[in-house]
Amino acid sequence: MLQPRPPTDMPSQPSPSRLEAFSDGVIAVIITIMVLEFKVPHADGPEGLLAMLPTFGVYLLSFVFTGIYWINHSHMIDRLKRVDALILWANLAFLFTLSLLPFFTNYLVEKGVHGFPVAIYAASQLLDGVTFTLLSRALIRHLRHGTDAENAREAQAQLDENRKGYISLVLYLIAIPTAFRFPWLALFLVAAVTLVWIVPTFGVKQTQTNN
Repeated sequence: MLQPRPPTDMPSQPSPSRLEAFSDGVIAVIITIMVLEFKVPHADGPEGLLAMLPTFGVYLLSFVFTGIYWINHSHMIDRLKRVDALILWANLAFLFTLSLLPFFTNYLVEKGVHGFPVAIYAASQLLDGVTFTLLSRALIRHLRHGTDAENAREAQAQLDENRKGYISLVLYLIAIPTAFRFPWLALFLVAAVTLVWIVPTFGVKQTQTNN
């Protein structure tokens, strides 16, 4: 009886497309959950909508953070041809911490801009930043494995972008103790991280190429 021959062209490592599709789905759910936290105000007319402004502001901040992570996560995965086990687990850790963001966003909205709620919110952002940095380091390690020149260039580009991540972590670390004395200032420091990522050249080493 003939036995089917195993395919010889099966990749030894999984494709990054499945990882990206799964991650996109999780991030989409995270954004949806945050939207569901909006409640219809009790007051009628413009007064009710004005009362929603703090809630909308915190939601907008969390939405921007989630969007920034989605954009940079997409750019990161585009650098890969295959993924290894370390990248898969690091990606799961990042998605887990990011999935907690709707809870901490709602906590801040419910408790108000006071010391402990702002500190917890900043700590949640710090946790997201740490796991995203670990994912980036896992990707760099994978790209540096071997002698492929293109992978080496991608690894260096990702390493350069990591400087933004380190700046973000420092701002979060400053914001946590600051929140107990100056909660609004701490929230401003957290919001300032968005500018670090929105400005394309901020914190990224500029390299010159010779044609």
